[in-house]
Amino acid sequence: MSKEPKIIAEIGCNHRGDLDTAIEMIKVAGQFCKADVVKFQKRCNSELLSEEEYNAPHPNPVNAYGDTYGEHREYLEFSKDQHRVLKNACEEWGVVYSTSVWDVTSAREIIELDPELIKVPSACNLNFELLQVLADDYKGEVHLSFGMTSHKEEEKIVAFFEQKGRAKDLILYSCTSGYPVAFEDICLLEINRLKETFAKRVKAIGFSGHHLGIAADVAALAFGAEWFERHFTLDRTWKGTDHAASLEPDGLRKLCRDLKNVKKAIASKSVEILPVEEVQRKKLKRV
Repeated sequence: MSKEPKIIAEIGCNHRGDLDTAIEMIKVAGQFCKADVVKFQKRCNSELLSEEEYNAPHPNPVNAYGDTYGEHREYLEFSKDQHRVLKNACEEWGVVYSTSVWDVTSAREIIELDPELIKVPSACNLNFELLQVLADDYKGEVHLSFGMTSHKEEEKIVAFFEQKGRAKDLILYSCTSGYPVAFEDICLLEINRLKETFAKRVKAIGFSGHHLGIAADVAALAFGAEWFERHFTLDRTWKGTDHAASLEPDGLRKLCRDLKNVKKAIASKSVEILPVEEVQRKKLKRV
């Protein structure tokens, strides 16, 4: 494996609807943690949700930012102009801006900002109208998670991008959709399966984790994942559904450090006895 691991700090909606908090999170992720990418989410809630879903109460009221689920989602939503501000902040703090798009309207709005990469979440990877907009109108990388997705559906998605001539711009993520995910449900061997099935057909294979700690991510690197996505928060006790499965700043910093260091260690010896060993050989070796 020759490519450096790339780490995405998934802020998502962990900013709690506050632009200043989002900008602070960009700064921390880029400068302190040394993440490569910071990612948000974009939804057009009237398009994404049915009227019944929009007006229903939040399923977990303690995490709600509105009286209905729709009001909750609107409270957490940033406008296209605010996403432009976030993109500029990313450039200021030396990290790549990206966003997950959940519907066609959101995809079109984010495409106008021309980010380096756009993510399709597991929940939306069978929305082929959305995939078509990205394949036809967006020239950057499309990152797509395979949580909650059957093998037959995976093949259909990749074949679609192949038919569009865009598969070599596609990064697929092994993912288990749970918040947080128990270790026995992470299923790291899925990375091997995705590599065997799709590595020659797409640009890269990644790992999107919702587990606790960072050990599984390092193992995912050893299995050949090149991209790593983890939810990021400034405080795991904050109100919201994703904070419990998120890394705080020091956790993300250690993840970035460990992935980049372990990447250096995944190698064969260039010679039978390395230069660092020669000194010790002369001093210690008994023949």
